[in-house]
Amino acid sequence: MASSPLPGPNDILLASPSSAFQPEALSQPRPGHANLKPNQVGQVILYGIPIVSLVIDGQERLCLAQISNTLLKNFSYNEIHNRRVALGITCVQCTPVQLEILRRAGAMPISSRRCGMITKREAERLCKSFLGENRPPKLPDNFAFDVSHECAWGCRGSFIPARYNSSRAKCIKCSYCNMYFSPNKFIFHSHRTPDAKYTQPDAANFNSWRRHLKLTDKSPQDELVFAWEDVKAMFNGGTSPPPPPPAPPPAIRTRIIAFSSQTLMLPEEIFGEKDQVCWGQIDRNEESDARERG
Repeated sequence: MASSPLPGPNDILLASPSSAFQPEALSQPRPGHANLKPNQVGQVILYGIPIVSLVIDGQERLCLAQISNTLLKNFSYNEIHNRRVALGITCVQCTPVQLEILRRAGAMPISSRRCGMITKREAERLCKSFLGENRPPKLPDNFAFDVSHECAWGCRGSFIPARYNSSRAKCIKCSYCNMYFSPNKFIFHSHRTPDAKYTQPDAANFNSWRRHLKLTDKSPQDELVFAWEDVKAMFNGGTSPPPPPPAPPPAIRTRIIAFSSQTLMLPEEIFGEKDQVCWGQIDRNEESDARERG
């Protein structure tokens, strides 16, 4: 009886619901929603720091402001906001009642007027992008994500994590033309199929691919989703050092020449190229005082 051939070293395996992989645990088991009560206050330890949690819509969410003021206090608001948007993390604004609960729990100051809440998983991703080493998740050999986007006419391809070693790495193989593209170029690559609908693409943005490139499987397993999120968090911008201050302008020596109403002619040779002469007039009393002091 002939057996089916095994995949070779150059073959690409596409993820599917039936082909579940067993990498190391990417996240801790999540508690059942049945045990969570609305507006229930809890505490989550993130990188050794206790963060207040609150149950909103059946989900345990953490206070983004508290995370920013503790774990991410060395980063600016714009850096945190841009990274959150790039990772596709959406904040849920709490109600006035929930805000008051967070104030009493010590997560927010009394003067606060609003607070954005994110899930524990999103908080881990956000903090890891700043504080972690951004190591690629451990996946089986020859593994690839089956991804697609809907920009322009849309396209489908295989995202190969093993090839994703830099932000511009050509790690996506198009399923139609078999060409390789970097993630930020792939979302501008499309093929017009009979059932495709044209969607106006966004302006070219390095991080925009993380919002547009999605798993083709509409109901993927949690492990697959977490691995995909970890891959997207890689090479997601960095905190570059501030530019050096501009060099000061060359010093200009100023000489103030005081003279009387009589015309005073001085040759230009006695002043250097960077000297600036300020001419003025003073009365005879000030001139005599200046001579006495000299």
